[in-house]
Amino acid sequence: ADEKLEHNNNNNNNNDPNTNANSEGKEEDSDNHIVDKGKENQQEAEQDTITFDIANLEGSGEETTGSIVIQLRSDWAPLGVERFKALTDAKFWKDCRFFRVVPDFIIQFGINGDPNVQAPWRAKSIQDDPVKTTNSRGTVTFATAGPNTRTTQIFINTGKRNAFLDKQGFSPIGEVISGMDIVDRIYKGYGEKPDQGKIQKNGNVFLEKFYPLLSYIVDSH
Repeated sequence: ADEKLEHNNNNNNNNDPNTNANSEGKEEDSDNHIVDKGKENQQEAEQDTITFDIANLEGSGEETTGSIVIQLRSDWAPLGVERFKALTDAKFWKDCRFFRVVPDFIIQFGINGDPNVQAPWRAKSIQDDPVKTTNSRGTVTFATAGPNTRTTQIFINTGKRNAFLDKQGFSPIGEVISGMDIVDRIYKGYGEKPDQGKIQKNGNVFLEKFYPLLSYIVDSH
């Protein structure tokens, strides 16, 4: 099944992107003092960043490049962060195309251009993380095909009214802390046309032939 999320929030009564799904975790010690675990976890998480170098921005060619920096938040989604880091260590992101772009909603990527690289990961789904923060603009989240089906596909929230995704179980794993202007220049012209099944089967051979203007990741570090 395609790993997608629908952008229909008609049944959602709270579209405030600044509303957290759950409040930051705090607990009481034996003397009934409040112990703030979130601040300590956040300090650790701030040291965990990944940079994507992106080419073909706005479909203008390989020389049109820019970089985005993603801060991973294991205090939000430890399982998701672990998977994202494993993919990064495996150099999975290189040449991945941003194949699904819904303006003012999301930008999706995470199917490797080599089907032989992609195939083993499809069988390695991970369990869901509880939603601990909202899908606000700039947050980075795994796409799914249902509960506990996260594998490799990621979306960046570009809309400001995506909080309805929280109740659907989409748990952000981090956020773009530099380069949202670059995210906004990722090529949008093909919308949702590229077929995920054909990408899985044929990889970048298919995309380069039929969707040559797609922006893509040159490197991650």
